[in-house]
Amino acid sequence: MARPQRLSGFPEWLPEGQVVQQFIEDAARRVFELHGFGGIETRAVEPLEQMLRKGEIDKEVYVLRRLHADERDADAGLGLHFDLTVPFARYVLEHAGHLEFPFKRYQIQKVWRGERPQEGRFREFTQADIDVVGRDVLPFQYEVEMAVTMAALLAELPIPPAVIQVSNRKLAEGFYRGVGATNPASVLRAVDKLDKIGIEATKRLLEEDAGLTQEAADACLSLAAIRTPDSSFVDRVRSLGVSDPLLDEGLIELAAVVDGANLLRPGSVVADLRIARGLDYYTGTVYETELVGYESVGSIASGGRYDSLASDGKQTYPGVGISLGVTRLVSVLLGRDLVRVTRPVPTVVLVAVLDDDSRPSSEQVAATLRSRGISCEVAPSADKFGKQIKYADRRGIPFVWFPDGGGHSVKDIRSGAQAPADAEDWRPPEEDLVPRVLTTTSQEAQP
Repeated sequence: MARPQRLSGFPEWLPEGQVVQQFIEDAARRVFELHGFGGIETRAVEPLEQMLRKGEIDKEVYVLRRLHADERDADAGLGLHFDLTVPFARYVLEHAGHLEFPFKRYQIQKVWRGERPQEGRFREFTQADIDVVGRDVLPFQYEVEMAVTMAALLAELPIPPAVIQVSNRKLAEGFYRGVGATNPASVLRAVDKLDKIGIEATKRLLEEDAGLTQEAADACLSLAAIRTPDSSFVDRVRSLGVSDPLLDEGLIELAAVVDGANLLRPGSVVADLRIARGLDYYTGTVYETELVGYESVGSIASGGRYDSLASDGKQTYPGVGISLGVTRLVSVLLGRDLVRVTRPVPTVVLVAVLDDDSRPSSEQVAATLRSRGISCEVAPSADKFGKQIKYADRRGIPFVWFPDGGGHSVKDIRSGAQAPADAEDWRPPEEDLVPRVLTTTSQEAQP
């Protein structure tokens, strides 16, 4: 059989990379649960009619189809979900009678998009989402909580400094209406491409596709250029001379998010009015997050407020959420050599085997260690101890246990130190108990 070809956009990490991904996912669960979010999981597929009305993603959806489907059922009307927000909205509608509102959930799951693979962009990837949904109303403070919770998670990770950039769709749409835009959504989509295509190309989109005058397009670009670490952006927007009631509402809300989040997590949030978010369902605060010094990678965590994504015709379930791109973050950390792991396996001790007849004794040692929460494995064969030590070294296992007749001992194969040991009370140093992720800049261990 020929060597299989890799599929572009479908990452498979080596064991070291999987340790990094697992660390991020574990940290996300821990932080999310500390903030009161409960975990759920949704199915992988959703009706196409639901997904295709949520923004410019129709070319990215993978359609579900049986290999030998005939013309009558060639299109089952289902696609793999492209994010976790649309499935969550459907989940809320289906289970509303069994949920308590506001409902807080986290979800760590794979999603699929038919994008052109490049750094940070994949066709299959993992996201870690949090959302809060209310019934008919959702208090504004949850828009602050999204930023605070994500900032708390980012502070737990071995990553470069990260800044959460926030804007507000009401602010943007009110401003666009104030300069004469008849289709604010088209202006939002154009501004959302600013970082990708540049100022001049965006200005052409604003004039040709969104129908703005040259002066209005210039005003929209001036708005997008505003970025402040506090609520001083309000005065800068006012100085542009545009007025609209929706703009006023957005300014108040955004100032509350920036000041509220920075009060609890100082310096974690900045107001950045170029942030638009291309999906149509956002209605209020929107979030994007960049790594300082690695802005070219794009946002590693984004989301926003949505007021009408979930509705059964009688009741509406407004929500707000933010999502960490786990796979994107892992790809950056590995691709830029920003982290290393202390070992690629969970095993901390290899229990040596003296001979085949004594293997049950080695297995008993391993069972005792495991009962005390110490990850271990038994050597695959009763080779000379030197070969068993080399096997542990190749695997990255730091300790070897020798259950010989004269008394058990354990050896740290990194230093060569060896000492008597009893499986009932021996414990490795705390820093060796589990694999750790280290930043390559400071080499400070992350638990």
